[in-house]
Amino acid sequence: MISNIQHTNLVELIGYCVEDSHRALVYEYLENNSLASVLLGSRSKHIALDWPTRAAVCLGTTSAIAFLHYEAVPHIVHRDIKASNILLDGNFHPKIGDFGLAKLFPDNVTHVSTRVAGAFGYLALEYALLGQLTKKADVYSFGVHLLEIISGKSSSKAAFGVEFMLLVMSMEEEGFDDDLLCSVCDYLGSHESEAKMFLVKSKKHRKIWLQKI
Repeated sequence: MISNIQHTNLVELIGYCVEDSHRALVYEYLENNSLASVLLGSRSKHIALDWPTRAAVCLGTTSAIAFLHYEAVPHIVHRDIKASNILLDGNFHPKIGDFGLAKLFPDNVTHVSTRVAGAFGYLALEYALLGQLTKKADVYSFGVHLLEIISGKSSSKAAFGVEFMLLVMSMEEEGFDDDLLCSVCDYLGSHESEAKMFLVKSKKHRKIWLQKI
């Protein structure tokens, strides 16, 4: 099913092979690895991304998620939106990969009860506690992903001070207004005000903002 879904911001499945107990998938080659490697990885792999490039990554990822949620038939919830699943081509054009946890959502389905899966630090609270999956779970994960892009800090291995703390918790303590800019990487330069517009704290605002962006 996933192999039939095509979008400029989704990793393309080139082919597959099934032989006895062996399974292999062949995807398009993306030169710049994952966003996690480029933005949050070791110094040897780190590439300084300016704000226009980061904004383009944000918007491209948004386009892919909106396509999965509203245009794909049936609709699809990815369930694992995170920096390591956002791959970058030679021009830093983002493509979402890894649909191993994806769930299909027919038009008449608003939520499904399922085993909680996904990356620690990216799970929406209502999904993590109740196991009721909706499209909002992807939107929350994408929001955490935005915080990583803006702050240059990893959510999955964030340690602030002496206590381990998730990136979202850290940002809530610092505040979502002007105080947040203290966490913005220095090389975002004069684009800090644009970075602020991506922040959506309240659950009730997660529903349709992907399409509005």
